[in-house]
Amino acid sequence: MLDRESDDGGYYDSAVHCAAAAAEEQSFWASGRNKLIVWSVRTYFPEARSLFEVGCGTGIVLRALRDALPRLELSGGDWYRPALEEARRKLPGVELVEVDALRLPFQEQFDVLAALDVLEHVDDDEAVLREIYRATRTGGGVLITVPQHAWLWSAADDWAEHRRRYNRGELVAKLTASGFDLVRVTSFVSLLLPLMVVARLVSRRRKSYDPVAELRLPRSLDGALGSVLALEAVAIERGMSFPAGGSLLAIARKR
Repeated sequence: MLDRESDDGGYYDSAVHCAAAAAEEQSFWASGRNKLIVWSVRTYFPEARSLFEVGCGTGIVLRALRDALPRLELSGGDWYRPALEEARRKLPGVELVEVDALRLPFQEQFDVLAALDVLEHVDDDEAVLREIYRATRTGGGVLITVPQHAWLWSAADDWAEHRRRYNRGELVAKLTASGFDLVRVTSFVSLLLPLMVVARLVSRRRKSYDPVAELRLPRSLDGALGSVLALEAVAIERGMSFPAGGSLLAIARKR
């Protein structure tokens, strides 16, 4: 995750990336994940005073956290400048820094660190987890989300330059090896998994991939899918851990 700029039409083409990020911000998926992250912080880290998001992108999650938890001191970092500049426009007053996840300049500084759909972009994800561990205060914790199931690999993963999709055992093992004790792990986007499978099968037949079009669903469909994710969130909040789904959420504490 070294700082670099690219204009090859892929994930790191600034125009395409920011257009996709803007579409994602309005999508049922981003809204559902934001609500899950806010609930996770409230539930598992109620005494937290500070949170740093590694790979904050355009600030979608930080804005949701700021609105829901105004007393929480928020900050974030990313190495991709166009996304970071957009985040700064959205979040005046929030400290946002250009930073490499493999070299975080912090030592036991934050109560909570979040890496939300970040690890899959990095060759050495275990090194990033060690950096996150070092930046977390003793007794503090982490929130991690990653895409799940290698068999769901699609053109979306290629476009986003993912290195991998995870299975539950792999993510838990890497968190444990990095010095964290697991508190909770669950799949999410679980009730929609059959639709994801169909969408992936259809996408494999297409000759090209349009990340913006995939996120810009008709409003009625987006709302219906959002309602399914809301139902799923209620189940998770009541203690259910889904065994399969498009993504994984892991919550852990520093030993």
